[in-house]
Amino acid sequence: MRTLIVTLGILTSVSINAQKKNATSDSIKTNKIEEVKLNKKVFQRKSDRFIYDVASSPVAKGTNTYNLLQQTPMLSSTDGKTMKIMGKSGVVFYINGKKTNMDADALTDMLKNTPSEDIQKIEVITVPGSEFQVEANEGVVNIVMKKSKTNGYNGTLKMTDNQGYYNNPSSGISFNAKVDKWSFSTNFNTGTYRQRESYILSNGTSQLKNASQGFNDDPNNNYGGNVNIDYEINKKQSLGFTYNMRYNKSFNSILDITNWQNDVLTNRTVNHEDAQTRNHSFNLNYEVKTDSLGSKLISNVSYLWFNRDKESINQTYPFFEAPNNQYAAFRQSVPQIINNYAANIDYIKKMKNESVFSLGASYNYTNTDSDTRQDDFKQNNFIINTNLSNHFLYKENIIGAYATFEKKFSDKFSGKIGTRFEATISNGDIVGKENLGFERNFNNFLPYLNFSYNISPDHNLSYTFSSRVRRPAFWQLNPSRTYFTPSNYIQNNPFMKASKYYNQEINYMYKNAFYANLSFNYADDAAAQMPLQGTETKIQRDQNGNPILDANGQPVKVTTDFLRYIRTNYGNNKQIGLTLGMNKSWFGEIWSTNYSANFEYATYSGGVTEDPTSSQLPGDTETLSPYILDIKTLNMFFQANNNLRLSAKKDWFFTANYWLMPTRETEFGKLRTQQSLDLGIKKIMGNFTFLAEVYDVFNQNIDDIRNTQPNGNYNNLRSFQYRRQFNLNITYNFGNQKLKRTREMKSANDAIKSRT
Repeated sequence: MRTLIVTLGILTSVSINAQKKNATSDSIKTNKIEEVKLNKKVFQRKSDRFIYDVASSPVAKGTNTYNLLQQTPMLSSTDGKTMKIMGKSGVVFYINGKKTNMDADALTDMLKNTPSEDIQKIEVITVPGSEFQVEANEGVVNIVMKKSKTNGYNGTLKMTDNQGYYNNPSSGISFNAKVDKWSFSTNFNTGTYRQRESYILSNGTSQLKNASQGFNDDPNNNYGGNVNIDYEINKKQSLGFTYNMRYNKSFNSILDITNWQNDVLTNRTVNHEDAQTRNHSFNLNYEVKTDSLGSKLISNVSYLWFNRDKESINQTYPFFEAPNNQYAAFRQSVPQIINNYAANIDYIKKMKNESVFSLGASYNYTNTDSDTRQDDFKQNNFIINTNLSNHFLYKENIIGAYATFEKKFSDKFSGKIGTRFEATISNGDIVGKENLGFERNFNNFLPYLNFSYNISPDHNLSYTFSSRVRRPAFWQLNPSRTYFTPSNYIQNNPFMKASKYYNQEINYMYKNAFYANLSFNYADDAAAQMPLQGTETKIQRDQNGNPILDANGQPVKVTTDFLRYIRTNYGNNKQIGLTLGMNKSWFGEIWSTNYSANFEYATYSGGVTEDPTSSQLPGDTETLSPYILDIKTLNMFFQANNNLRLSAKKDWFFTANYWLMPTRETEFGKLRTQQSLDLGIKKIMGNFTFLAEVYDVFNQNIDDIRNTQPNGNYNNLRSFQYRRQFNLNITYNFGNQKLKRTREMKSANDAIKSRT
């Protein structure tokens, strides 16, 4: 919090006595008002959210919105791509109260190309109300832009060069214009990103040890952008149109893995993959103000088209000849097409006593088509594997409705209550495999409650309760496989059920600088990616599917061990979390700090004893080792962000950010300690900003997971993603930087986009 000293000077009041028309004198009285101090609250708790007043913070000078979010209390990023709220599963972004219409990568590019000077404030909502379309225990970040009615234009040009294992350049341009009743904004970004990732895998039992080591080279070309058009019909009505697109091309992605069994070198697996992703979405928005208090009616109609094509060939080369160690290969084609049609309507009624009543309804229809084909290499030919080839069709209807009521009872006490109803009607069908089809219909009432009490100007206390549902992502329902090696792969699961989440929080804030957040989250039918180990015995068959017989006339059988990562429901989890934080400036705002510590006690209970996707041919058998979860663990996370102003002209800045995540237990194993020190220096020269950054200076941000079951089975995964990187950014801002941006609009299919 900073203090503004405002001198009001002399306030003069004039009293004129005119008892007679020919009065020649006036009686003038003057009163002097003493100097007044106004407290500007940079960070505060208000109702159901934290508010970070960016315009009053020294951190906001000469950077971009993504870097600004990293300095925002309660937010953190450990990979430079995604944001998280302390103790939450993820973040859903809103702009000016409207949910964004972009996928994760496009959103990150937009945030990194938006100047921080355009931001008025950032609202962090740790437990969203019933009006927000979120799932599980996701939080909401609402970015409020500065507003102006000035006609004109502005824009931003940005060039970035990233040096990690490979050099990856990118660039972007954004443009905004306003002419009377018309507002227009657009942005376009493009870049290449070639990612290198090294693996060390090991798994086994007391009798068998498997080990693999290799790398993945994944080249990507990205193109993305959006167009927003807004027309103010009159002072009460507005009409808007939004189009978003993204295209990603990843050809010749290579996964190269060398394998050992019981410390003996056995074979090498090489997987070549070509993939393309296209994403287009359209939204038509109509908004009308219904009274002078700010009440309004908002409606949206949306369409989303998502198409991902992936083709790969997996080959295993033996290092020595043996009956079970021969050349093997298979081809996969895994396309996915998603069509979504959506509509919603919201009415917000504001009353003279500052109460607010909101209600709304929504409808989403989604149709997915995933025609997965696998061909196995047999007798010098590729033959279709009918058991692993699946044409999966999935249809889902979601009908939603909500109502909330918010009231300010006094200057100290306010409350908000609401509920959300969601009816889900879905069915999945694998063409030609009736035993794998399903129909799943369920209804959910999701209550919400919030109370906020200002004990005094320096103390605020609040309580929030919410219930939510998490539905599986559409790609997780497609019963396809992603292979590391022929016996080590990820298995998707069309039989995953929705999970139910119950979230509670108590928040306390002191002097708008220090805060404590106590939370309790419970998930029923929780789901995760679980490692399943076992053996499968298969009859060898010819091209026509007939068993191959040995010299005694018996079918030839081959037994192999496998490690299958299956996405499935496992039971429940409980989490009690405490976050302590501070956001404060020192020495006349020369040094700005954002420190936080998160402590979480979590329990994971349940297990997996079968694979519901397994379908054996006659004569084949499969044996699974049960995966049991009975975990009680204390997890921690520490973060320290520092911004130092190096010059009196406010044109040189230095940043030093550090985070530490000690060893923690999760559903899939024990994640070893991770940490990262990031340094940056920034120079502002007129409309140009030069920023040089180094991430993960000491190369300690490594994913290392260890898992051992009570029966002695173990599964370890170490992934090194070369996160020590150097970034050089050059940004040029042109035009009127105070221009009002195009009105951001909420799309009717926002809840669906996060599941593509």
